[in-house]
Amino acid sequence: MDIKEKIKEIVEEITKNPSLKKQFEKEPIKAVEQVLGVDLPDDVIEKIIDGVKAKITVDNVSDIAGAIKKLF
Repeated sequence: MDIKEKIKEIVEEITKNPSLKKQFEKEPIKAVEQVLGVDLPDDVIEKIIDGVKAKITVDNVSDIAGAIKKLF
């Protein structure tokens, strides 16, 4: 399993599905397993969740920075 590819896939699903995003915020393990369609070992799922959270945070910061640049 390519974890980076799975993180990308999960981020795409979460960002385009508001109900899945809410579920990820409340129950990240269940949300990730729902997207992947499999039950993963805790150590693997934790790495994926950390990666998804980091990617979503980076994307949000990039969006905010882009919006600020448009103001000037």
